[in-house]
Amino acid sequence: MSDTLTAISPHDKRAQQQLDALLEQEGIRRDANLDYTCGIFDEDYKLVATGSSFGSTLRCFAVDKSRQGEGLLNQVLSHLLERQAERGLFHLFVYTKCDSARFFKDLGFYEIARVDGALSFLENRPDGFGSYCRRLAKSRREGRSAAVVMNANPFTLGHRYLVERAAAENDTVHLFVLSEDMSLVPFEVRWRLVREGVADLPNVICHRSGPYIISAATFPSYFLKDEEAVIQGHARLDLALFRSIAGALNITARYVGEEPSSQVTGLYNQVMARYLPQAGIACRIVPRLAAGGQAVSASTVRQALHDGRLEDIRPWVPESTWRYFSSPEAEPVRRAIREQAQVRHY
Repeated sequence: MSDTLTAISPHDKRAQQQLDALLEQEGIRRDANLDYTCGIFDEDYKLVATGSSFGSTLRCFAVDKSRQGEGLLNQVLSHLLERQAERGLFHLFVYTKCDSARFFKDLGFYEIARVDGALSFLENRPDGFGSYCRRLAKSRREGRSAAVVMNANPFTLGHRYLVERAAAENDTVHLFVLSEDMSLVPFEVRWRLVREGVADLPNVICHRSGPYIISAATFPSYFLKDEEAVIQGHARLDLALFRSIAGALNITARYVGEEPSSQVTGLYNQVMARYLPQAGIACRIVPRLAAGGQAVSASTVRQALHDGRLEDIRPWVPESTWRYFSSPEAEPVRRAIREQAQVRHY
């Protein structure tokens, strides 16, 4: 039997149909976020195995039931590892169903965390997460410590209000900025604006999140049955990892912003409020800062920038954020926001 391993073009309709059918056979659906997909085709051009990548994550693996046990998954994974290496990506991650985790462990991956009955999160370094926590522990401080996690896309007075509240109630605040470049405002800009925006708060320590605080943009949804299961799975995995991060930094509270208009954020906050206390970590849900009768949010700021209403954002952002967006330096980012069809998150 002669098999061929090749990239699957998004324009190859026959291959795309086979891809969806093979994934469905395994009880999963194609993930919305993929940047490369490969497959093994038999001599009749039938797709018998597949796998994909998105950034540094590997996902959407499936092998035809009639061909399981032939080492096809190993071939697909080896191909993806080679391609990732060509792209300069060597630290890789896999999200998979719990009952599939053992296959990836046999192929050199190590489980970081799991949500029983839902998913397993693995990496290809035996001590990646451990060394990350040890690096964080170097900034551990005595006294009461809290955490805030934000995307800050971009940093607003609402974000500032949340950090101020945490800083007033704790000796130290560890502020994590999601470092994946999946937002309209690039990470290096978001990182700079956050640091400038809290520079006057001496008990706030800023951290790049790295790959272990997981954003909604990279969390996979293909093996969870519906949107609510995706949000719950994401939140529970986030919290499974966060327990170890909190232990490294002696964090006893996590502050999150309330968002009445966002079903996703509301459900995420519910999961945190339920599970964080079980790990000895308080969940502080802080009401949103309002200005002119409207909640201050990054979505509102992006919408104003999208509509070309630059001056409107001034009451909603710190001076450092305003300086950036009103400068020529920000024109590429303003243009990217203007050109985006949808800039609000729900």
